Amino acid sequence: MKKHLTIFGSLLIFSIAMIPAGFQRSLDASTPIATLLFDLGEVKPEHFIEAPTTEAILRGEEIVKLGRTIAPNGSQSSYVSKYYTCTSCHNVVREDPNLTVVDQDARLEYAMTNNIPYLQGSTFWGMVNRETWYNDDYVLKYGDLVRKAEKSLKESVHLCATVCAQGRPLEDWEMQSVLAYFWSLQMQIGDLNLSDSEKKQLAGPTLTNEEKIALVKSQYLQKSPATFANPPDNKKKGYPYEGDPKLGKGIYELGCQHCHRPEGESDVVFDNSNLTYKWLKKHIPDNSELSIYEIIRKGTYAEYGHKEYMPHYTQEKMSDRQLEHLRAFIEHPEDAK
Repeated sequence: MKKHLTIFGSLLIFSIAMIPAGFQRSLDASTPIATLLFDLGEVKPEHFIEAPTTEAILRGEEIVKLGRTIAPNGSQSSYVSKYYTCTSCHNVVREDPNLTVVDQDARLEYAMTNNIPYLQGSTFWGMVNRETWYNDDYVLKYGDLVRKAEKSLKESVHLCATVCAQGRPLEDWEMQSVLAYFWSLQMQIGDLNLSDSEKKQLAGPTLTNEEKIALVKSQYLQKSPATFANPPDNKKKGYPYEGDPKLGKGIYELGCQHCHRPEGESDVVFDNSNLTYKWLKKHIPDNSELSIYEIIRKGTYAEYGHKEYMPHYTQEKMSDRQLEHLRAFIEHPEDAK
């Protein structure tokens, strides 16, 4: 939590007054990206929180990680969802070594190196720095619900809480708390892969403010792309890639077992026994959600009396090749040792 407060504290240190074109300023690694963009003339987004309190940030963190918190009146709030917390599907730390591209293999390696869950949802780290949410093919699943959420982080949180998490709408103070916590996870200059020359350009008078804004934004994705994918036509053959059991083990442990664990979100537990591997292997060719191809590519939907469901992985969150890694591990777990 100290790291979060340090990040937010640096947001308060820098003035958000408009800087005239050609203005020179001192930049360091802890400078929040949003602060620099606001200084350069970028309009503050709807979800901007002006000087959130430490209490609000802490409340937001508890809502995100635990599903409830202590309300401003001192009472215990009700759970946003009886089935999930935000971190069931989303990380709160950086996931990608290169912020400018979608690279599933690099993301998996980063997750395995840093022991980060390999999840369906995009990380909340840097969420406030993005400009759109529920992008691309999510309209196929949520229809008109996405129209409001795509351009609004607040509406995205509302959609996630009420539909994705099968929970309730957040009260105003809860929404403000969650946004306050998200701002504590914003990106900083040091997170970008800026060259020394680019840093000098940002700090010096040679570029206009508009050019500096464009330079900063070229260093990270303003959206998290989402492409829905299909299972292979022939599940016995699978996708045309050779799987690596060692990488598949990483997906199994950081992805599958994140929810399929004792006391996890799912009531189906995947342990590391040969019995479990044989069961998963047996159902690979099935045309049902018991197949890893079907469940990962299509997920399931909430049903009356059983609202718990599995969100699917988009192509960006798990590639076809990575699904073959997972299959290779299930079929030959001994090769991952």
